[in-house]
Amino acid sequence: MTIRPLLHAAAVFAFASHAHAETHTFTPKTYYTTYSFAHPPALRIKSGDRVITKTIDAGGVDFEGKTVSTGGNPETGPFFIEGAEPGDSIVVTIEKVEINRATAWSGSLLAPYAAHPQGIAARKDSEAKRVTWNLDKARNVATLADAGIFPEGFSLPLRPMLGCIGVAPARKEAIAANTPGNFGGNMDYAYLGAGAKVTLPVFEPGALLFLGDGHARQGEGEVVGSGLETSMDVVFTVELVKKKTVAWPRLENATHITVLGSSRNTLEAMQLATMELQQVLMQDYGFTERGAQLLMGQAAEYEIANVVDPAFTVVAKMRKELLPKR
Repeated sequence: MTIRPLLHAAAVFAFASHAHAETHTFTPKTYYTTYSFAHPPALRIKSGDRVITKTIDAGGVDFEGKTVSTGGNPETGPFFIEGAEPGDSIVVTIEKVEINRATAWSGSLLAPYAAHPQGIAARKDSEAKRVTWNLDKARNVATLADAGIFPEGFSLPLRPMLGCIGVAPARKEAIAANTPGNFGGNMDYAYLGAGAKVTLPVFEPGALLFLGDGHARQGEGEVVGSGLETSMDVVFTVELVKKKTVAWPRLENATHITVLGSSRNTLEAMQLATMELQQVLMQDYGFTERGAQLLMGQAAEYEIANVVDPAFTVVAKMRKELLPKR
């Protein structure tokens, strides 16, 4: 049953004009392994503009198999959004994220925070090694290429997504690109793929948007410390929302509204996501404080996005079919 609260005093936020929106094709030449205000804008765009670009894999290898950057989730960007100021937010719509080469790599052991110490100590095969996967875009499958691993040659459906999308952090910080936070970053959410709309806060003039760390597929939690790491063709659009402050990244897709909270403490990450989901219900859907909490108590859903990065990410979400129409 759909819950339809009385909508009252919901905030109204102004989207920047999309007049004269443009499509930009941007081929990156330089990549960054930190999120920082100090990196010069790679491209200046306006609200409503569309960008066609590429990302390289987490180790710095591009679509031609060439190493073009050091590793550590090298990012494409930053993209400067005209008119974006601290206190605003941006909405990034991922129109397309597709593999653009025939191989990927992944870790092959459960990461330390995904397994208890006794299990790690008991491993018979403890060599930390990468394995190779063959990617077949036409058949939409990834197939394990390394021999000697049972079952040999098993396949999984492709589910392309971006491990990283973020803006320059607050307080002039430079934060490593393997880290998530309130600025977005390396959240490693398995469903940050085509069709996702990601809302991020603005801390610096122009926001300075970065993206990268493409995965042909990734399980929830990223428990081997990687997805199927590969390069991507990406198309996105950006909308600037003036004077709308968000505390943590928000994501909307066809079925859910979602919040991603990140902290080294998993419980705190869950709490951050929970409190921001309450704010979404109040800010965007007109719920009272108590009404939002009542709905969440019976209908909130949770996922673990990652337990391997310097901060862990927990997802709180709500099915859109349970919400009033906006």
